Amino acid sequence: MLKKPETLFVLGYMLLPLLALLSAIVGFTMILGGNKIAGAIVLVVVTQAFAFGAFFALRARKAAVLEQSDRSQPLGNPRPHTKQFDG
Repeated sequence: MLKKPETLFVLGYMLLPLLALLSAIVGFTMILGGNKIAGAIVLVVVTQAFAFGAFFALRARKAAVLEQSDRSQPLGNPRPHTKQFDG
C-alpha cells in the first residue's frame, strides 16, 4: 500500500504536513499556556517526526514514479530525442 505513488502523494503533500502544522500549533499553545516542557517536546519531537515523515514519503514517491516510468519505457535507446554535441 505504501508503494503506490498516489498514496505517497497524499501522505507527503497533504496528510503529514497538515499533522505537522497541527502539532506545532498544539505545542505552541501548550508553551503559551504554561506547560513549557511538554509543549517543547511536542513542538520538537512530534512536529519533526511528521515533517521528516513527509520528506520520506516524497522521496519514496519519487522512487516509485521513476520505477514505474522505467518499467513502461521500451528497451533500446532510452533517450531517442537527445543529440550528440560534437563541439
